[in-house]
Amino acid sequence: MKQLSKGIIITCVAIGLTACGGGSSESTAVAESTIPDNSTAPDTITDVNTESPQDPTEMVLISEQWQLIWQDEFDNETIDLTKWTFEVNCFGGGNDEQQCYTDRTDNAFIEQGILKLVALKENFTGPSMQDDDPKYNVNDTRTLPYTSARLRSKNKGDWTYGRFEIRARLPQGQGTWPAIWMLPTEWAYGGWAGSGEIDIMEAVNLKAKSDEKGAREEQEESRVHGTLHYGRAWPENVYSGKEFHLPAGSNPADDFHEYAVEWQKGEIRWYVDDIHFATQGETGWYSQYMNSDGVLINGERTAPFDQNFHLLLNFAVGGAWAATVNEKGIDESIFPQSLDIDYVRVYQCSVSPKTGEGCEAISEGAVLVEGHKNPALHH
Repeated sequence: MKQLSKGIIITCVAIGLTACGGGSSESTAVAESTIPDNSTAPDTITDVNTESPQDPTEMVLISEQWQLIWQDEFDNETIDLTKWTFEVNCFGGGNDEQQCYTDRTDNAFIEQGILKLVALKENFTGPSMQDDDPKYNVNDTRTLPYTSARLRSKNKGDWTYGRFEIRARLPQGQGTWPAIWMLPTEWAYGGWAGSGEIDIMEAVNLKAKSDEKGAREEQEESRVHGTLHYGRAWPENVYSGKEFHLPAGSNPADDFHEYAVEWQKGEIRWYVDDIHFATQGETGWYSQYMNSDGVLINGERTAPFDQNFHLLLNFAVGGAWAATVNEKGIDESIFPQSLDIDYVRVYQCSVSPKTGEGCEAISEGAVLVEGHKNPALHH
C-alpha cells in the first residue's frame, strides 16, 4: 500500500519476480453500464477462457513523476458528497441486473476508513430509469429483489489521461458483480458505447465454481477483468480486454488489492498490485458516430479515449453476465455481501499533463490486446 503524506508520493519498491507470459484470451467483461439514448442492452456475452493461465507476476516500478491531483481515503465518518454522487434507480444497468441502487446508509457507508458498498436481499421499489435518462421520474417505478449502491464522480472528478488507483476487497458468491470503471462525462461521440468506457476492474461470482476452460473440479472463480468498450452506439458496439489471475492462486475476495490503469494519449494499461498485465492501444480501438448532418464518420485517431471520463464504483447483482456463467443465477443465501474500498487516487503525469505521456510503467510480460479495427463506412 502506498503511503501519502501532504501530497508527497512515496512509491513502493518493486520486488522483481519471475515474469510469466500472458494469455491471449479476450475478456468476457461487459460492464454494468450507463446506457443513454434509449440503448438499453450491452454486448452479447460469450464465454472465452484460457486453457492454462500464465499471467504476469512481475511488479513494475511506478514512476515518481505521477502527481496526485484527486483522492478519497474515506477517513471521514460520512461519504464525501463533494466528490461522489449516489445514483438512485432500479434500472438494472441495461443488463437485467436485479438490484435497486439507493442512497441509504444501509447500502453505502464508511467503517474504519473503508467505504463499504453493500448488496442486500430485500424487495425495493425505486425509479425505473437510469439517472441520466431524460425520462427519469421518481414516480415511474419498478421493484427488484436486491438493493446495493453505485457512486460516481461525474462533474466532481472528471479527467482526460492519468493514473487511477483503487484499493479494494471484492465480494464473493454466485451472482455478485463488483465494478470499478469510467464513463465519458460529455458523450462526445454519441451514446454508449460509441463514446467509450474504461473498465479498470470487474469480477463476477468470485469463489463460485470456476467455469474456466481446463479448470480443476474444485477450482474457484478468481479472475478479474480489464476491458474497453467502444466502436459505435449500441447495438453496433464492440469490446476487448484481458482477464487476470492474482499470483499464487490468491482470490480477490480474500484481501485488499490495488487495481489501476495508466491512461495516456493512444494507450491504456492495466495493473493489479503494480503487476502490468494488459495494454490496449489506439490501433485496437475506434469510434464511429453520427455528425451533425446525420452522417456516420470516423472519430479522430485516439477517439473515443481522448475526452473527460469520471469514475464509478458499484456492486451489481445478477444480470446478463454474472447470472449466466459459473453456477448460473443468483445464490441468495450469500447476502449480504460488500465491496470494500480503501482508497481512490488519481494522478496526473507531470512530464506531460496534456497527453499523459512520460510516466509509463511497462512490463514485457503484459499482453497487448489486439482489439478491433474500424469497419468500412458506406455512404
